[in-house]
Amino acid sequence: MTAPGHPERAVSDPIGLIADLVAAIEHQLEPDRIRAVVASVAGGRSKSRLLAAHLTKHPHVLNDGRSPAPRAVGDLLIALREAGAQTVSPPCCAACGRQIRTLQRRGQDWYCWNCGRPQPEPCAACGNTRRVTSRDRTGQPRCAKCPDDDGRDPIAVIGALIAELDPQAERETVSEAVRRSAPRPSYQRKLAWALESHPALLTGDGHLAPHPAILKLIDLLHEAGIAGIVRPSCPGCHRAVRIDKPLDGKRVCRMCISHSRIEECSGCGARREPATRDDQGRPVCPNCLVSDPANLETCINCGRRRVVNTRTPDGPLCQGCPSLPTATCSICDAEKPCGTSRATGRPWCLDCQRHSAPCSACGDVAAVVSGTLDQPLCLGCTAPEVWHTCLTCSEPDYPHPGQCGRCLINRRLNELLGPPSDALHPGLEALRNNIANTEHPLTANRWLNKPSVSPVLADLAAGRRALTHEALDELPDSPPLAHLRQVLVGVGALPERDEYMVRLERFLTGLLASQQDPEQRKVLHQYAIWHLVRRLRRRSNGRRLTPQQFASARQRTYAAVAFLTWLQAHDLVLETCRQADLDRWLTDDAATYRHTAGHFVRWARTNKLTTVHVPAVRWNGPTQPLDDEHRWNVARRLLHDDTLKPEDRLAGLLLLLYAQGPSAIHRLTVEDVEVDAQEVRLHLGDAPVQLPDPVAQLARTVAANRKGHATIGALTPSPWLFPGGQPGRPISTTQLTQRLNQLGIRPNQARSTALFQLATEIPAAILARTLGIHTDVAVAWQRLSAGDWANYAAEVSRRTTSP
Repeated sequence: MTAPGHPERAVSDPIGLIADLVAAIEHQLEPDRIRAVVASVAGGRSKSRLLAAHLTKHPHVLNDGRSPAPRAVGDLLIALREAGAQTVSPPCCAACGRQIRTLQRRGQDWYCWNCGRPQPEPCAACGNTRRVTSRDRTGQPRCAKCPDDDGRDPIAVIGALIAELDPQAERETVSEAVRRSAPRPSYQRKLAWALESHPALLTGDGHLAPHPAILKLIDLLHEAGIAGIVRPSCPGCHRAVRIDKPLDGKRVCRMCISHSRIEECSGCGARREPATRDDQGRPVCPNCLVSDPANLETCINCGRRRVVNTRTPDGPLCQGCPSLPTATCSICDAEKPCGTSRATGRPWCLDCQRHSAPCSACGDVAAVVSGTLDQPLCLGCTAPEVWHTCLTCSEPDYPHPGQCGRCLINRRLNELLGPPSDALHPGLEALRNNIANTEHPLTANRWLNKPSVSPVLADLAAGRRALTHEALDELPDSPPLAHLRQVLVGVGALPERDEYMVRLERFLTGLLASQQDPEQRKVLHQYAIWHLVRRLRRRSNGRRLTPQQFASARQRTYAAVAFLTWLQAHDLVLETCRQADLDRWLTDDAATYRHTAGHFVRWARTNKLTTVHVPAVRWNGPTQPLDDEHRWNVARRLLHDDTLKPEDRLAGLLLLLYAQGPSAIHRLTVEDVEVDAQEVRLHLGDAPVQLPDPVAQLARTVAANRKGHATIGALTPSPWLFPGGQPGRPISTTQLTQRLNQLGIRPNQARSTALFQLATEIPAAILARTLGIHTDVAVAWQRLSAGDWANYAAEVSRRTTSP
């Protein structure tokens, strides 16, 4: 969407483009007035771009007011006429052509009141074809002379129904609740009919309400303390929250509606509810929407096109810029919200930032950068200021006003940790040196100024908090605190520990302590501590737990608690539970974690705590279709497209060619890559894999130039082949999956396709040793792919040996 002569105007400033189109034909209104009217009608970015696109393609609508057109166009025409426009036409009826002041729309066309009325229908009472003014309780049309009125007061009918639940309910309270939920008498009659035919709507079946006003009535009655009124729970997630969204004949909560609309984003591949759709109708998730270049806006403080973080009356601000302070503008001398000029380091207001004038020195018409309103100066004629040299260390070529970044970070460290001295803890001294010598001091300074970091460092330096993991565990858990802990580990101030194992133990301790029944607590302790945690320690074999292992153990524990709670609610225990009881729980829609609890039931049966059984779900092959052609197309692109990042290309090729999932790729270290002059070998399993070119060259490049996003406390060089955002940690599987999605790779589907193809060509034993997968997995894939390697050993024994 571009305007003639302004290829980027429609994208960057749709409101300005619309205002220019209107100003080109309307001379009765000032440009500022036109822009104000357009801004009031255009609303958000999506609506303003839609409006700009239509007016750019159909500018004649400003003169004739003819539809079809979006509703925003009609609203703009009406607003311009109310503001005093004379040339701009008001909307015209699509049927009779009469100019109108209000819109009656059908699709993309608008009509006057007479032409836009609903078509007459035969009345269900008198049979005459007349205009429909209401509908009866069965949904049939009624004319104005035949309303479906049974002569009863709907408020009295509803009051009688509520009196059966609570005889003490005050009539005025009920009447007020009915009027607030349904102000019109016709709607009150509908409520009375619905409650009269289904009184259980007031006692828990509110999710079946045919009208949303019933749910509002239930909330008002419940808040008034009327006994017997039960607020309905969502039939999808069983939470007692607001449910007003219809789905499959029921009313559910917003979260369940969101889950029902989940689609795969055409940009990043994430499965989320679409925030919008692109020009081809493909879904776009909220993250891709806000990061789309078309949605970036110019920050009024720093002047860069960024994602909008805060909208102020003066304009948008990006995430890195605070609200503009009020100061004296260095150009117009007015007291206004001012940003800091990158050219002079002095405050200048928003009006001066947008001002262009003939330069008083060279005479060229250009943006005003310095000087005054009477004698403006352009950028080329602006003299360099004194601040270009740091006042503390005299570092030259510093591009920001005030002290340089290195001096600012040292000053901030002195404020938090105190001046360097022998009394400072050696670990904090190592942290100070690491931060002071970081490659990006401005980033480190922003990190130190975070409210969740600076108080903790100040307490550690002053001795108010011990520099131990246990002392940090007393603080509320948060991502900044986890990053600070890992920074302290990276600089050697704290020892390494398995964070996910500690989190799991802390979670289980709190969960067990919250159980009131001692027998239930004993069973949970045996299952969670002596089975789940013990098995995790044995399988990890000294390695740290992964986020997936932590989440799985927590979910299985929740499932065990849910099943035991259900048994307790039905006066049952594990010993007295029968298969019929278990089947009743498995088919109960209100039960949670039904499928996950099968693991707990099987454990209880193995330990002779119960006789019931839930069979395990066996893997019978991939559930998603295998697209080998797409796999090879993406692989060719990764092999030859030099515009992509080498680490992304290598990770994608390891997935597409060697069936390595994100959980295996992110754990690769530099020691897993053997590089010599002739060849590159990669250790994925017991036997190394010789990488062919150009994959080998990519592995050389990534191993030699690896660098994570961590700027503080990071080990140099990093031992990981794919370093992550936290110091000393590899890239997370979530982040790696997102980067693969951006390349058009769906990890689960692509890995299944690669394993299917490799299993048809390589024996299961060799496949397991080479790719680092279990032999049973390799055999299962071989059988699935119909690869016949049963006679492989006999074939090898018959081969003739070379002399």
